[in-house]
Amino acid sequence: MIQFRIQPDSEIPASTQLFNQIRFAIASRQYPPGYKLPSTRALAMQTGLHRNTISKVYRQLEEDGLVESLAGSGIYVRAQGHEGGSKLQSPILKQHPDAYKVVQQALDELLSQGCSLNQAREIFLAEVDWRLRCSARVLVIAPYQDIGAGELMVDELEESLKIPVQLVAMEELAAVLDQTTSATLVTSRYFIGDVEAIAAPKAVRVIPLDIHDYGKEINLVKNLPKASCIGIVSLSPGILRATEVILHGLRGDELLVMTSQPKDAYKLHAIVKRAEMIFCTDQTSYTAVQAGLQTVVEDLIRTPKLVRCENYISLQSISLLKRELGLS
Repeated sequence: MIQFRIQPDSEIPASTQLFNQIRFAIASRQYPPGYKLPSTRALAMQTGLHRNTISKVYRQLEEDGLVESLAGSGIYVRAQGHEGGSKLQSPILKQHPDAYKVVQQALDELLSQGCSLNQAREIFLAEVDWRLRCSARVLVIAPYQDIGAGELMVDELEESLKIPVQLVAMEELAAVLDQTTSATLVTSRYFIGDVEAIAAPKAVRVIPLDIHDYGKEINLVKNLPKASCIGIVSLSPGILRATEVILHGLRGDELLVMTSQPKDAYKLHAIVKRAEMIFCTDQTSYTAVQAGLQTVVEDLIRTPKLVRCENYISLQSISLLKRELGLS
């Protein structure tokens, strides 16, 4: 079980600390769809929080559409968008030995519901045609307040998928969808609930992207000596906010954490002069930090270690998206 840590002397409410840590576990797929969350009793023993506080956090997660409560069973991570949909991508049975069984089971179920074979064929063809039309236009969705996260996703998806990808602000999504008959919307799990709500009445499908779990980077932070100063530079203000909460949960007040976007010259200058280690979540931030270091390198007693983080989107999620779009 993932170990959640609560800093009792923090200005951040304990419920907020736990909520953000669980949401990160879901967004990074450490808690995948269908995963049963720990009981309030188990989590109370681990964190020291009152069970009522944990219940409040679980209710908030459910209200945000991240989990669902099954009476008498527990609370489970909710599948979102078209997760878990058909994975049948090719009729070549030698390459996909289980494909025939999957199709057979689906046909049997349709026939048991009273469909004829012709009707079943029409249903399958309509679904395939719809998915192909949706795949012809891929939209990355992010809110204005964290449009940097959208820029991260666009850069990584265009590099990986080798197709054009359009960035759309969530606040403009409804208007954009009024002008299109089909599209595939992709977004981080942090924004999936709002995107699904906007897309629900439209002829589009929504696919959530898992973010990288930053395991290597977190291990580096765990091993830093007390009183170290680390810098986090990212296009996404949402990543910066979440990182501060996560790192505070890991190390409390043992570390000084400084954050900046690459366009904030004042904060960036402060980080390159003060931090022993600087993490950059994207190439734009990495380039900005390198340039900042060059301007002060002669004044530094020691040069900070510069770490270029791995992809914002998990590699597994990109592979799954390729299959969903018919690109592999």
